Amino acid sequence: MMILLENRKARFDYELINNIEAGIVLSGWEVKSLRKKEGNLKGAWVKLDKGEAWLVNCKITPWKFGITGEQDPHQPRRLLLHKKEILKLSAKQQEQKIAVVPLKLYMTKGKIKCELGVGKGRQRHEKKQMLKERSIDRAAQQELKHF
Repeated sequence: MMILLENRKARFDYELINNIEAGIVLSGWEVKSLRKKEGNLKGAWVKLDKGEAWLVNCKITPWKFGITGEQDPHQPRRLLLHKKEILKLSAKQQEQKIAVVPLKLYMTKGKIKCELGVGKGRQRHEKKQMLKERSIDRAAQQELKHF
């Protein structure tokens, strides 16, 4: 498995419950750009609409050798999930106010896949508390190294 793009901030902004693997529909120039790791998942999210899942606000840098004009870096891209998975996610999204965010795009067996995280957004005070806990843990680890 080769990681192409990663959204590290999503793990900080959301309390993730579980992960789902989805395929993604891409055109040729998008695949070529992703293989060169040219893109960004920052601010991307998943829209569930009419029984389909769409990856929205994912930027894939246009391939410089491709046809100009046809390459829209921010176009929504369709995610390939089973119908039952989409219905389950949309039901959870309406009932429990969960978010579905892309965590990473990776290549496995010649196919590009998207790992989706399902969870609730963290509040500002929860993020601050998490940062405090991390700094305390780091300080404790530093103290243990000196002994």
